[in-house]
Amino acid sequence: MRHAFEMAVLISVSISTQALDAGNWPEWRGPDRNSVVTGGGYPQSWSEDKNVVWKISLPGWGTSSPAIWDDQIYVTYEDGGTNGVVCLGRDGKQRWKLVVGKSVAGRNRKASGANPSPTTDGRHVYVYFKSGDLACVDTAGKLLWKTNIQDAHGDDRLNWDLGTSPVLTRDKVIVAVMHAGPSYVVALDKRTGKEAWKQARDLGAPAESRDSYSTPCVIKSGEQEALVVLGADHVTAHRADSGQELWRVGGLNPEGRRNYRSIASPVVVGQQVIAPYARGRSLTAIRLGGQGDVSGSHVAWTLAGSSADVPTPVAFEGRVYVCGDRGDVACVNLESGKALWTERLPRNRYPYSSSPLIVGGKLYTTREDGTTFVLAIGDKPQLLATNVLRENTYATPAFVDGRVYMRTSDFLFCIGDK
Repeated sequence: MRHAFEMAVLISVSISTQALDAGNWPEWRGPDRNSVVTGGGYPQSWSEDKNVVWKISLPGWGTSSPAIWDDQIYVTYEDGGTNGVVCLGRDGKQRWKLVVGKSVAGRNRKASGANPSPTTDGRHVYVYFKSGDLACVDTAGKLLWKTNIQDAHGDDRLNWDLGTSPVLTRDKVIVAVMHAGPSYVVALDKRTGKEAWKQARDLGAPAESRDSYSTPCVIKSGEQEALVVLGADHVTAHRADSGQELWRVGGLNPEGRRNYRSIASPVVVGQQVIAPYARGRSLTAIRLGGQGDVSGSHVAWTLAGSSADVPTPVAFEGRVYVCGDRGDVACVNLESGKALWTERLPRNRYPYSSSPLIVGGKLYTTREDGTTFVLAIGDKPQLLATNVLRENTYATPAFVDGRVYMRTSDFLFCIGDK
């Protein structure tokens, strides 16, 4: 008889993998790993000379988002040929920094060797870099273990720059590698760095469509954990304890386009996975559950046009909010897939890389020039604030205890109502 988890296959789902304090920001998607901040008291307006509590120069260049636990902020960077992680207090003062290995520079003008965001469970911090270095550091800055994914399993064969971030389960750190091949998902023991399992993920996508820069989702069914992975024209679900594939949905690239590499990550909400794909041309809702290839039975809806290429969507109160690369914000009914409205944010030559968040029932989204727009998102959208910092910004901000921590290419800002 098959394991009960394989039979149920995620009937009851929770995004969180552990009880998380609302005052922490353990990864780039936030405390509940869904880009939704339920608390209030966050600033709606700021500028270079308004509501900036502090601004500090970081030790090096990077595009990763910060992780925060208790009074410590963790940021990765590259500097002078090395990968590094720096720890700052919430007062903006440096606690420690650590060199992790030799860096590999980004190919794209707006990318770095430190694109992946750090993640923490409050006891340890896990950092990953374009070079393949994956390391575990304790909260005092001591290196506990380091390995190199590429040394173990082959060189990075992405057309552009590694962007997927590591994710944590109860006892493992997970990394997805999807490129010209071989592609796989790998799990390492959180305490030792020893490989626990590796699951092949070669799905026959053509040319650059094999490349994925997205980050997996971790979900729970009771005490069991699973992963949802987007890339190579498919969404797949895997057991977190073994990597075994539970189900898959294909057909995200029906015309076999060669350039449908994926950057935006999947979103799990309720009993559905929302998959942005096709360079912002499609948004697909997939019902959780089933076994094997469920492409013909579990696709709830597909919407053409209202999607995103780089920013990951956010779901909130029965709706999905998508920020397109040029600043078109679309609101989509989660149940039907019907586009309810689209709001065009003010245009300039800069696109969007940062992912939108819902904070206190409002949508915050940041353009690459450091401008953050705040939208009221009821049945009719309304632009509430335009906040200008004039700094190259590709990371997603963190919202903790009434403060906004905005990582730009060279600085970290702490923003709050004074």
